[in-house]
Amino acid sequence: MPPSNLSELVVIFLRLIMLALPVLFSLATLIFVWGIVKFIAKSGDTKSHEEGKSLMIWGLISLFVMLSFVGIIRFAYRDIGFSRPFGIPVLPTGQ
Repeated sequence: MPPSNLSELVVIFLRLIMLALPVLFSLATLIFVWGIVKFIAKSGDTKSHEEGKSLMIWGLISLFVMLSFVGIIRFAYRDIGFSRPFGIPVLPTGQ
Protein backbone atom coordinates (compact mmCIF):
# COMPACT_ATOMS: atom_id res chain seq x y z
CA MET A 1 0.00 0.00 0.00
CA PRO A 2 1.59 3.29 -1.05
CA PRO A 3 1.88 6.14 1.46
CA SER A 4 -0.93 8.67 1.30
CA ASN A 5 1.11 11.70 2.43
CA LEU A 6 4.66 12.88 2.98
CA SER A 7 4.61 12.02 6.67
CA GLU A 8 3.86 8.36 5.95
CA LEU A 9 6.61 8.28 3.32
CA VAL A 10 9.13 9.69 5.79
CA VAL A 11 8.08 7.15 8.43
CA ILE A 12 8.55 4.27 5.95
CA PHE A 13 11.97 5.61 4.97
CA LEU A 14 13.04 6.00 8.60
CA ARG A 15 11.84 2.51 9.52
CA LEU A 16 13.99 1.04 6.76
CA ILE A 17 17.02 3.00 7.91
CA MET A 18 16.47 2.09 11.56
CA LEU A 19 16.33 -1.59 10.59
CA ALA A 20 19.70 -1.28 8.83
CA LEU A 21 21.46 0.76 11.53
CA PRO A 22 22.37 -2.11 13.90
CA VAL A 23 24.04 -3.97 11.03
CA LEU A 24 25.88 -0.81 9.93
CA PHE A 25 26.98 -0.02 13.51
CA SER A 26 28.32 -3.56 13.85
CA LEU A 27 30.15 -3.33 10.55
CA ALA A 28 31.71 0.04 11.42
CA THR A 29 32.78 -1.29 14.82
CA LEU A 30 34.32 -4.36 13.20
CA ILE A 31 36.23 -2.17 10.75
CA PHE A 32 37.51 -0.03 13.62
CA VAL A 33 38.60 -3.07 15.64
CA TRP A 34 40.24 -4.66 12.59
CA GLY A 35 42.13 -1.39 12.11
CA ILE A 36 43.36 -1.55 15.72
CA VAL A 37 44.48 -5.15 15.24
CA LYS A 38 46.28 -4.31 12.02
CA PHE A 39 47.84 -1.20 13.57
CA ILE A 40 49.21 -3.08 16.58
CA ALA A 41 50.01 -6.50 15.11
CA LYS A 42 51.93 -5.22 12.10
CA SER A 43 53.52 -2.18 13.68
CA GLY A 44 56.89 -2.99 12.10
CA ASP A 45 55.48 -2.90 8.55
CA THR A 46 54.87 0.71 7.49
CA LYS A 47 52.26 -0.15 4.85
CA SER A 48 50.13 -2.31 7.20
CA HIS A 49 50.57 0.29 9.94
CA GLU A 50 49.14 3.00 7.67
CA GLU A 51 46.31 0.71 6.49
CA GLY A 52 45.36 0.02 10.10
CA LYS A 53 45.41 3.72 10.88
CA SER A 54 43.21 4.41 7.86
CA LEU A 55 40.73 1.70 8.87
CA MET A 56 40.48 3.12 12.39
CA ILE A 57 39.84 6.62 11.05
CA TRP A 58 37.14 5.47 8.60
CA GLY A 59 35.52 3.30 11.30
CA LEU A 60 35.33 6.27 13.65
CA ILE A 61 34.00 8.57 10.92
CA SER A 62 31.26 6.11 10.00
CA LEU A 63 30.26 5.63 13.66
CA PHE A 64 30.12 9.41 14.13
CA VAL A 65 27.96 9.86 11.01
CA MET A 66 25.52 7.16 12.10
CA LEU A 67 25.26 8.52 15.66
CA SER A 68 24.67 11.99 14.22
CA PHE A 69 21.94 10.60 11.99
CA VAL A 70 20.20 9.01 14.98
CA GLY A 71 20.42 12.34 16.82
CA ILE A 72 18.90 14.20 13.88
CA ILE A 73 16.08 11.66 13.68
CA ARG A 74 15.42 12.02 17.40
CA PHE A 75 15.29 15.81 16.95
CA ALA A 76 12.86 15.45 14.06
CA TYR A 77 10.53 13.23 16.07
CA ARG A 78 10.69 15.30 19.22
CA ASP A 79 10.56 18.84 17.84
CA ILE A 80 9.05 18.65 14.35
CA GLY A 81 6.02 16.63 15.39
CA PHE A 82 6.25 13.05 14.19
CA SER A 83 4.31 10.67 16.43
CA ARG A 84 7.15 8.63 17.98
CA PRO A 85 10.58 7.38 16.96
CA PHE A 86 10.28 3.94 15.39
CA GLY A 87 13.21 1.78 16.41
CA ILE A 88 14.92 4.52 18.43
CA PRO A 89 15.19 3.62 22.11
CA VAL A 90 13.58 6.17 24.41
CA LEU A 91 14.36 6.46 28.12
CA PRO A 92 11.37 6.51 30.49
CA THR A 93 10.63 9.93 31.94
CA GLY A 94 9.14 8.71 35.22
CA GLN A 95 5.83 10.54 34.78
